[in-house]
Amino acid sequence: MPTPTEPITVLAIHGNGGGAFRFSLVPELPGGRVTLQPMTLPGFQGRPLPSGPLNLSTFSDAVRKALAGIDGRKVLLGHGIGGSIALDVAAEDPTVADGLILLSPVGVKLDERLFPRIMSNPMVRKTAKAIISSSVMQVTAGRFLFPGAPRPFAKRFLAEYRNAEAFEIMFDLLNAAWFDGLPPVQLPVAIVWGEKDRVLDVGHVESYERALRDTRRIVRPEWGHYPMIEQPEDFAAGIAEIASDLVSP
Repeated sequence: MPTPTEPITVLAIHGNGGGAFRFSLVPELPGGRVTLQPMTLPGFQGRPLPSGPLNLSTFSDAVRKALAGIDGRKVLLGHGIGGSIALDVAAEDPTVADGLILLSPVGVKLDERLFPRIMSNPMVRKTAKAIISSSVMQVTAGRFLFPGAPRPFAKRFLAEYRNAEAFEIMFDLLNAAWFDGLPPVQLPVAIVWGEKDRVLDVGHVESYERALRDTRRIVRPEWGHYPMIEQPEDFAAGIAEIASDLVSP
C-alpha cells in the first residue's frame, strides 16, 4: 500500500524525431515527491539502432529495462509515439509500473488520418525528414516554432530529426492492427491532452476511453502538443499532480 509521501519516478518517453532533450526545459517537479526521468529510445538523438530485425519490442524492451532500474513507485509517461510505446509496454506487462500517463498519444484512427496514410510511402518519409531537419528550416521555422523557448532549443528540435534513425520505421510499426491487437491495460491510465493541440486532435480522447478500462480524462485548456516546451513550469506542476493521483490508494 503506497504512502502519501512515498517517492514517485515518472519515466518520460519522447515523441518521434526527439529524445530526452525534449524535456530539458522542464524544471524540478514541485512538492519534492515526484521526479521526472526522461529517457531516449534506441534510434533517436544519435543513439544507434541495434543490429538485426527491428520490431516494436526493440523499443518496448528498452523501456522495460529502464523501468526495472528504478526503485520505488513508478509512472510511465509517453508523448506522441512515446505514448504508443508506453501503451504497448503497459498492456503487455501490468507489473512494470504503477500508472500510465498518455500525453497526446498516437494510436487511434491510424487507418483514418491523412498524415499516416501519406507517410506510408518510404520516399515521402525520407523527404519529410530531410526537410524538417534542414538548416533552412532550422533558421526559418525555428524562429516561430516555440516562441517562449530559447532559440537554440527550437533549432535543435528540428535538427534532431536528422539523427533519428528510427523515424521512418515508426510508421510501419505503429498501425491500426497493432492498436486493435493490444491486450487490455490493467494499470490506471491518465489520458492527457492539450485543448490547443494542433498536431493530434483532442477529440481522440474519446476513442482512447472506449478502448481502455481505468482511464482519467485530463484536458488542459492552455496546452498545445508540446507543453513540456511551451509551458514547462505548468507541465511540471501538472505531471506531479497527475502522477501522485495515479498511485494514490
